[in-house]
Amino acid sequence: MPRIFLPALLFATVCFAASPTLAHENWISKGGLKNAAGEWCCGAYDCKSYTSIKTSATGWVLDGELVPFDEAMPVPPPDGQVTVCRRPDGTRRCVFGLKPGL
Repeated sequence: MPRIFLPALLFATVCFAASPTLAHENWISKGGLKNAAGEWCCGAYDCKSYTSIKTSATGWVLDGELVPFDEAMPVPPPDGQVTVCRRPDGTRRCVFGLKPGL
């Protein structure tokens, strides 16, 4: 009997673990958001939201990387988190976040 429930349990675990990761990609994809160069902001698993950030006078410091406020898209993130979408080579494609004081 337990072997019958194993596939369902595995599926539920994968769905539960993936849902926070896909949440930000959902609003970015549904919005059809593109950067100034005309590139789509979001593809499969290329965006990351940051909950632990530091700020400097000119930008956010995310995992030791300075991301200038000027790179932020004119669309505020609905979850209030700074989210960065990257190209396959790791360069930033789109940045979503509210500048301090706004």
